[in-house]
Amino acid sequence: MTSRERVLAAIEKRPADRIPFYMWFHPDTTRTLAAHLDVDPKKIDDILQNDVRQTWVNNNYAMEGIVHARDGEGHVDRWGIEWIRRFGFNQIERFPLRGADRDDVLAYEFPRGSIEELMRPMERTAAECGDRFLGCDVSPCGFEMYWRLRGMDDALMDFAVDVSLAETMIERCADFAEALSSEAITRFDPDWLWTGDDVASQQGMIISPDQWRRVVKPHLERVFKRGLDAGIPVAYHCCGALGPIIPDLIEMGCGVLNPIQPGCPGMSPASLKAEYGDRLTFMGGVDTQELVPTGTPTEVRRLTEELIDIMTRDGGGYILAAGHSIPPETPIENIFALYRAAGVTEEEIRDRASDERRRASSSGRPA
Repeated sequence: MTSRERVLAAIEKRPADRIPFYMWFHPDTTRTLAAHLDVDPKKIDDILQNDVRQTWVNNNYAMEGIVHARDGEGHVDRWGIEWIRRFGFNQIERFPLRGADRDDVLAYEFPRGSIEELMRPMERTAAECGDRFLGCDVSPCGFEMYWRLRGMDDALMDFAVDVSLAETMIERCADFAEALSSEAITRFDPDWLWTGDDVASQQGMIISPDQWRRVVKPHLERVFKRGLDAGIPVAYHCCGALGPIIPDLIEMGCGVLNPIQPGCPGMSPASLKAEYGDRLTFMGGVDTQELVPTGTPTEVRRLTEELIDIMTRDGGGYILAAGHSIPPETPIENIFALYRAAGVTEEEIRDRASDERRRASSSGRPA
């Protein structure tokens, strides 16, 4: 099977030749793994045989797609958000609407003049996709985009004392995500539309489920509709304990749910599979907080194999992925153990790396 066929089989709940997977790594992890295999970091996805090729066209590119070499370096994105790298991750240093009065918030303009520029990462990814499954990430779509502009404290205060302002701005966030979705679907024909908003913490929802249903859901549903109208699955990403709104997401047309953080209340992969497995494909569930960085290779392999078994007992409906990016402190042996559980051996990875070095050498380019 091709990678695309493998992922489609999972979404359609059919068995495949092996479990499809989509692992993503912290940039430092990618560099460490590439150095270990003596290859160009840009080749890691190919060598590890990741089945999905995906990139961002919305604000998540500013957070994850722009990689700074050292802590303290940063940039200001097209939304006016200032990002600084701290502890290896881009963090928001300045929220452009923090402390702004109501009129100034409503006067904010989204970067519609930058849509062509925002499409460029997707253009590159689509050109290099080959027989992989092509994803387009238009997140964050609503609540998370608003608090990136406003700051979490001010955004939550708006929900408490001026909910009409919060709803108007979330509507505008979703309008922009819709525009990006339409452009990307028309130009690149992706295999799924990847949406998302982190509306939950490690212990529960950041805003109440009722508030989410009143203020966020109608606008997020419009973004989903762009994918559904194009006849492609809609994937939704939300970290944390989002259990109370999973039935709503299904009702809205969500087909793939990510990342399934197993340590959060109500997010046990086995329980979610039992309750919603006939209506959802799950993607994620591998613990990156404890298991992957601190477990032994034997534990990583055993627990990942158990997870795959639980999540595929109906023949499909699961894409193996981590609950977050694989952190830099992860031992190389644990990464190999994770892939071994998915049916890709360390020997196969090393052979592919060796092939890549030979190709690079014969073409005169660095490996």
